[in-house]
Amino acid sequence: MTTPHAAGRPAGPRPMTAPRDSSTVLRIVLGAQLRRLREQRGITLEDAGYAIRASHSKVSRMELGRVGFRLRDVADLLTLYGVSDEAEREPLLSLVEKANLAGWWHNYGDVLPAWFETYVGLEEAATGIRNYEVQFVPGLLQSEGYARAVVQLGFSSASPAEVDRRVRLRLARQRLLHRPDPPHLWAVLDEAVLRRPLGGAEAMCEQIDHILRAIELPNVTVQVVPFSVGGHAAAGGPFSILRFSQPDLPDVVYMEQLTSAVYLEKRDDVDRYLEVMERLCIEAEPVTRTREILLGIREDYRRSR
Repeated sequence: MTTPHAAGRPAGPRPMTAPRDSSTVLRIVLGAQLRRLREQRGITLEDAGYAIRASHSKVSRMELGRVGFRLRDVADLLTLYGVSDEAEREPLLSLVEKANLAGWWHNYGDVLPAWFETYVGLEEAATGIRNYEVQFVPGLLQSEGYARAVVQLGFSSASPAEVDRRVRLRLARQRLLHRPDPPHLWAVLDEAVLRRPLGGAEAMCEQIDHILRAIELPNVTVQVVPFSVGGHAAAGGPFSILRFSQPDLPDVVYMEQLTSAVYLEKRDDVDRYLEVMERLCIEAEPVTRTREILLGIREDYRRSR
């Protein structure tokens, strides 16, 4: 909670709690703090930009966590916003260096588009990840062979080396499910995801075995929406919802497109998708039947080989 200052003075920065190690999230947290301080003082983006010798659009991007930060710029903004107490300035200034650190995923910059880089950074920091998929197994649950088939489908002209890089990136993301403080992954899969034979029957058997191992983890939940349900709540297509422990970070809805992505953070939008996700979980087969369903589909693939 914010500690009130003397009457008539705006509240200072909120005490910082360290989010999970993600520079993406740290930038968003720092930007949100700066935006709150600016708005409390009634200072325009233009005036803030003038104070740091930049445009109002740069300040806006800083507040959204879309760009890196310079220590001098943050210090000048804090002075402009009336934050002079070193005990209040230091936590924010100390975040600057951490927010500019490159995450492990930056090593894959050659195959990682900017619009997806943001998602990987958010995924790394999330405490809860909920997926609904209608075509592909979620990346966090893909086996190597299945991931290779998906990459080759989406990047048919890619060289073998590029395909390998993209597959390694996908598998590297899965490490977060096995770390000491893993997020809870709750995936709801349309039956079509499991019935579509990407890579052939053998690859699908391996993929189903991979999911069967994953659901043994206490932090992984998978449900299947059977064909028998017919039309259902998520007629609009696949989406993900990310949740964070940091109070400055709202839930984020992520929807991937062919060459870009949409990120929704407004409360009304997020609530709508949360409602749809809850309805999907009700319409899907119960978690207790997931293993039985997966084993049945795997047996169908085995018979088809």
